[in-house]
Amino acid sequence: MNFYHQIALTKIKGVGPKTARALLTHCGSVQEILETNASTLAKIPGVNSRTANEIAAKNYQEATEKEMAFVEKHQIKVLWIDNSDYPQKLRNCEDAPLVLYYKGNADLNKERMVSIVGTRNATSYGRKICDTLIEQMQSLDTTIVSGLAYGIDIMAHKNALLHRIPTVGVLGHGLDRIYPATHRETASAMLQQGGLLTEFPSDSNLDRQNFPMRNRIIAGMSDVTIVIEAATKGGALITAEIANSYNRDVCAFPGAIDQLYSAGCNYLIKTNRAHLIRDAKDLCYLMNWETSEKQTGIQLPLLPPELNKDQLHLYLFLQGKQQVGIDDITRYCNWPQSKLAMILLEMEMNGHITSLPGKMYKI
Repeated sequence: MNFYHQIALTKIKGVGPKTARALLTHCGSVQEILETNASTLAKIPGVNSRTANEIAAKNYQEATEKEMAFVEKHQIKVLWIDNSDYPQKLRNCEDAPLVLYYKGNADLNKERMVSIVGTRNATSYGRKICDTLIEQMQSLDTTIVSGLAYGIDIMAHKNALLHRIPTVGVLGHGLDRIYPATHRETASAMLQQGGLLTEFPSDSNLDRQNFPMRNRIIAGMSDVTIVIEAATKGGALITAEIANSYNRDVCAFPGAIDQLYSAGCNYLIKTNRAHLIRDAKDLCYLMNWETSEKQTGIQLPLLPPELNKDQLHLYLFLQGKQQVGIDDITRYCNWPQSKLAMILLEMEMNGHITSLPGKMYKI
C-alpha cells in the first residue's frame, strides 16, 4: 500500500491527531483533504485559516517523499489508524496518532498487553521488583511495553528478552536513531523478540514534549500500566495519569514512606489512581486473568424496563456474554469516552451491570 497521502498529512504544520480526525470526518479521505481548497477547509469546525492555507500550499511534498524513501529503505511498517496491524486498543483513544512507524515482529494487538514504567533512577528495591515480576509473567502470554529509557524502562525490556517475553519499545523520536545510544544493543535484540514503535518520522528533533506524547502511546496500547518506582513528578506518573484518563487499569508497587522513588507509587495508591500489587499473582487477580477461562454458564436476565435508549443499546450488547472488556465496549458503542464512562457509571449505580477487575463488565 502506498502511504504517501497518510504520511503527507502528518507533515503539515498545525495538523495534529484531533484536527486530522475533524478533516477526515468532513472530507472522507486523506487524498480529498489534500485536494480541497483553503477556503473550504477553513469552514470545517476546528480548522483555522492558517492550517487550511498550510494544507493548500502543499509544502509537505518534499518531506513526504524523503520519509517514504526512508521507510522503504529500512523496511519500516507504516501503520495507518485504520490498518489491521495498528494497535486497536490505542485506536480507541481520542488523541491516538494517525500514523505509526514500526519495526519488529511482535503482535501489537496481543490479547494481553502490559506497560511497565518507572523512574530513571531505579534503586535496588525497584530492580528486584522488576526482575521478579517479569520472571513471574513468563506463563501469562503477555507483551511488555515500555519507553526504552534509563532505569525501570530498560530493565523491563532486558528482563523480557531474558525470559523470552515479547517486548515493544515506544520511542520519543524517529527510527533513524536510538536514544539513549547506550541502549542500542538492547533495541537491536528487541527487533527479533518484539519491536520498536513511534509516531515520529525520521530526523525528528529530540524535543522535551515528545516524551509525554510517547507516554500516551505506552498507556493507550496496553490493558494495564504498572508503575514500579517513581517520584512524585516525572514521566511514569504522567503515563499513569494518561492511562487513567483512557479508563485503563493502573497498578503500583508500594514502598517505604521515606523513600524518594516510592513516593509517586504511594501517592497513586493513596489517591486511588492505582491498585496496589505485590507480584504477578496480584496482577492476574486484578485483571481477572486467572478466572476468565474457568467461568462457565451464561445467564440471560430480563430486560430492565427503565433503561433509556443509550443504556438499552449497551445492555443488549452485554446480554448473553459472561463478561466484556472496555475496549470491546468502546468499539461497539463508538461513543466519546466521557459519554461511555457516564453511562457505565449510571448503569452500575442502578444495579444493571457489574464492574469486574480488569475493566470488565457484565450484567
